[in-house]
Amino acid sequence: MQNKRAVWSWALYDWGNSAYATAVMAGFFPIFFKSYWGESLPASESTFYLGLGNSIASLAIVLLAPVLGAIADVGNKKKTLLTTFAFLGILMTALLGLIEQGQWLLALIIYVGASLGFSGSVVFYDSLLVDVSPRNKLDQISALGFAMGYAGGGLLFAISVLMVTYPQWFGLADAVSAIKLSYFMVAIWWLVFTLPVLLYVKETPVERRAEKPKQMVRAGLRQLIETFAEIRRFRIAFTFLIGYWLYIDGVDTIVRMAIDYGISLGMDSNDLIVALLITQFVGFPAAIVYGYVGNRVGPKRALYFGIFVYLMVVLWAYQMQTVREFYAVAIVVGLVQGGVQALSRSVFARIIPTSRSAEFFGFYNMVGKFAAVLGPVIMGSVAIMTGSTRYAILSISILFILGAWFLYKTDLEEGERIARGMDS
Repeated sequence: MQNKRAVWSWALYDWGNSAYATAVMAGFFPIFFKSYWGESLPASESTFYLGLGNSIASLAIVLLAPVLGAIADVGNKKKTLLTTFAFLGILMTALLGLIEQGQWLLALIIYVGASLGFSGSVVFYDSLLVDVSPRNKLDQISALGFAMGYAGGGLLFAISVLMVTYPQWFGLADAVSAIKLSYFMVAIWWLVFTLPVLLYVKETPVERRAEKPKQMVRAGLRQLIETFAEIRRFRIAFTFLIGYWLYIDGVDTIVRMAIDYGISLGMDSNDLIVALLITQFVGFPAAIVYGYVGNRVGPKRALYFGIFVYLMVVLWAYQMQTVREFYAVAIVVGLVQGGVQALSRSVFARIIPTSRSAEFFGFYNMVGKFAAVLGPVIMGSVAIMTGSTRYAILSISILFILGAWFLYKTDLEEGERIARGMDS
């Protein structure tokens, strides 16, 4: 097992790439897409296209992640593939800063490419968790990664918000120039904090190593087919994945569509940005605490609590009237969001064989991103059909209920026993 430098280097990647998730995906892109690139589109139509763009990027990961994960395992290529997708995301993010007003389709295409790079890199980042953490520290180290993400993403986002609010302080002409500059800043930030994981984290080598690209592809596909054929053997991991698929659908939809929802209710975009910052900085300590709580009371109980809180958030958002309520919801979400994400990752790491971590985390990210295919599209479609974004947000509540049920059906102790047996 690796040293503390490797653990912190791994966590720093979350510090870096979360700037994209916060400043671009959840923050400036939805606002800029509605008010700048897609200013000529009706609000409900821009919501639909934004949801569609998120879904296309997620669908691509759904199709690619398990295959790429299997290839990464047989070729010991987790870091290589992480780098490839990270650089794709970094390049596309920088290009967003060059797109002119009214070019909503080009902006959407570039955004899909950036999101594909972001999501693809996370597959291999997640799979490296088992390479840097002993099994008895999975909850805490997974939580450390998410906490660093909240802190790093929130810090750069806060700087960007200052630039947008007071552009003259930074020698900029206006808020539009500030937002465009922020895309370049995110790209640089992401690039810099990708370097430590490349330098100091080492993959655990596996005996099935394939040397040549064709060998890796063939061996990876063969391993993937074997996993599908043996799916009953992994029934516990499979049951958990169904539950995760359902409840993370709600979590991801709230993350990606919260700003759009607030705008649709007539709230000021500056107030919504502040609410997003609140979530980030509450999430930093909360994720760390949640990791320790999960280790003390058990990750399943801690996940139940987080899912219940999210269900209450959806019901609250349905009848929300004021920006103060939006701030309150932001605080509540910040308290549980990182914990739910971190413990989901550490639970799954417990019930899979270490030697096939990239492949299994390919499945893990596949179902997570498939949820993100459905969630934004469901929300956007309900908004168009009913003309109400309130009904749209309410429609995702059933996902939390069903997700909790499948989590209840997951036997973690038996899953850990099977995983250890496969590694021995």
